[in-house]
Amino acid sequence: MLEELQTRAANAVEMAKAAGADEAWASGSRGRSVEFEFRDGALEKVQEATSRALSVRLYVDGRYSAHSTTDLRPEQLKAFITEAVAMTRALQPDPHRVITDPALFEGRSTADLQLIDPGVEQMTQDERRAWCEQMNSAARAHEKVISATSGVYTGHNLSASVSSNGFEGHHEETSIWIGTEVSVQDEGDKRPESGHWVGGCHLGALQEPGTVGGEALEQTLRRLGAEKGPTQRTIMIVDPRIASRLIGRLLGPADAQSVQQGRSFWEGKVGQSVASKHLTVTDEPLIPRGLGSRTFDGEGIALKPMPVIEAGVAKNLYVDTYYGRKAGLPPTHGGSTNRVVALGKKDLAALLKDAGDAILVTNWLGGNADSTTGDFSLGCAGHLVSKGKIGAPVSEMNVTGNLLELFGKLAAVGNDPWPYSSTLCPTLVFEDVQFSGV
Repeated sequence: MLEELQTRAANAVEMAKAAGADEAWASGSRGRSVEFEFRDGALEKVQEATSRALSVRLYVDGRYSAHSTTDLRPEQLKAFITEAVAMTRALQPDPHRVITDPALFEGRSTADLQLIDPGVEQMTQDERRAWCEQMNSAARAHEKVISATSGVYTGHNLSASVSSNGFEGHHEETSIWIGTEVSVQDEGDKRPESGHWVGGCHLGALQEPGTVGGEALEQTLRRLGAEKGPTQRTIMIVDPRIASRLIGRLLGPADAQSVQQGRSFWEGKVGQSVASKHLTVTDEPLIPRGLGSRTFDGEGIALKPMPVIEAGVAKNLYVDTYYGRKAGLPPTHGGSTNRVVALGKKDLAALLKDAGDAILVTNWLGGNADSTTGDFSLGCAGHLVSKGKIGAPVSEMNVTGNLLELFGKLAAVGNDPWPYSSTLCPTLVFEDVQFSGV
């Protein structure tokens, strides 16, 4: 299959050049996904999908366009690319849009990133169903359970790319995610919901299905009796399961496109403090079995570890070739891979003890953040913390502020990163955070 995709991509580049393109980039891809869902003791959904496609990026007389098709028959593909080149000539010139400098292809890692587990593809229907049944059975083991839905989702994706200026490369990975969502009956018409999901590119990354279902039930039962929390300024402790979302909010506009378009609070921040000294984040593309691991980005740029924040100081933006040229910045990474937060020395229990009185946030309930200013308002739920002990559940609260100011108040980082994410982030502790509730 890899050889076939490489040949198709190479042929597409030749077709584009023959039709008059100055430069071209082509990628062939094939993907397969299988979904099993089990709801309240019965199999509810089985779905399998296989896709294949070819995409081309064309550079014609100073103009640029991108196209994709699923019709890979040679004659139809030739006609498609010929027409695409003709259409590109009708566009306005864009002097910033050029094919990636081949110097950026150099130094690509040859390390085995261990992203493929044949066992994922070899799972039988009986095995998938059995896992769903085990999770569902464990998740329903309480009289207050109203409903439980369990799922097993697997995928296998392969892509190969070729460019007219010397790039050749491919990326292949398997993935598997399993988990359960549970709802329970509380007082009145309250029906708390929660769940638990784990995943990776290898079967060995997972917890046992029964453990997953049991954890989903436990997470949901902890929401029983939740009341609206108090309005106050206090310490916020963010559970590692959801802490990565805050890192995502902070780094979301840390790219050349957002900065060049005036939509980023990161503008002018490289070399300056953007967080407390407790925060160090590195983009690590070459972690074996990492959920975001790869050796090159979508433009063929060879990837290597890149510091994003060091001891609170912004070090790099995500810069692709196009917006790098527009903003006058050298290319780095076209997008994030694995974001790794440097660890502290204490786990959640020790951080709770140090905090004394606080609010432990375990769920985000929607909200928004302004990428230009950094102002945010996020719904949340969790638990009151008193004298270092987790207490009553609270919900229907908002935490508000500014992301740069919030991360400036980062007081501690845990040693307990959540492994089922491409952002490996531990417990985060913030001081003087505004909560709105009762």
